[in-house]
Amino acid sequence: MPISDRIEAAIGAALAHASGADAPRLLAGSLGHAVLPGGARIRPTILMSVARACGEDRPALSDAAAAALELIHCASLVHDDLPCFDDADTRRGKPSVHRAYSEPLAVLAGDSLIVLAFDVLTRAGEADAGRALRLMGLLARQTGMPHGICAGQGWESEAKIDLAAYHRAKTGALFVAATQMGAVAAGHEPEPWHDLGALIGEAFQVADDLRDALMDEESLGKPVGQDDLHGRPNAVAELGVEGAVARLGDILAGAIASIPSCPGEAALAAMVRAQAERIVPKLPARTAV
Repeated sequence: MPISDRIEAAIGAALAHASGADAPRLLAGSLGHAVLPGGARIRPTILMSVARACGEDRPALSDAAAAALELIHCASLVHDDLPCFDDADTRRGKPSVHRAYSEPLAVLAGDSLIVLAFDVLTRAGEADAGRALRLMGLLARQTGMPHGICAGQGWESEAKIDLAAYHRAKTGALFVAATQMGAVAAGHEPEPWHDLGALIGEAFQVADDLRDALMDEESLGKPVGQDDLHGRPNAVAELGVEGAVARLGDILAGAIASIPSCPGEAALAAMVRAQAERIVPKLPARTAV
């Protein structure tokens, strides 16, 4: 089965579990609104690609890890869009959750998705409790404080921002989770996979800065110009467009070079290149990566 089909099936099963007959209908609907239809599913695709490259031997555990990671990512988007943060009206080309369902339900939806992510891993742990426990630890570290996406959001409230720490936490954390969780799901150690995740996360951040500066809301499916509006540090402001594009190319080259030796190394490198093509915004020829 293609990776994309496995990811969607695992996410669908998780949502079905959370939306049983006794669940409040509006909150259940808000979960589906937040998660479906999905975006590029970059993080779970990376996770499952790493698991395959490592000789995946427990596909059900990889499926659960991929679903859990994407649920955390979707939860972060729901919270990011809230009026107290970005106050975004749209996400993935449709109304954001708080616009479609109300602000209280959006808060509950984000919270519920976080809890659901760990529930998915708990239920999958029946097959291999040791690996499942390690997966939960990795996901918790890259979600909360002091290194995870919560910390990344928290940096935006500081008077002085540590730019490197901000980017590592806000964007890089879940990419590190993707590569390390993929390795652990296949029975490998996570540490050698840290740099690949960190570099992919850094590349994604620079690409996102470029999209925010250069694209329009219709093309992007969410509000643009948010970095300037909220006074956030970003690669375009720091390096200019051409400098940011050059930096993106360097990071992607480093990411491919950082792939640890594994049975599926060549296929994994091809996947990284393919994902790079998806995240790079369409730019004038003179600045293309």
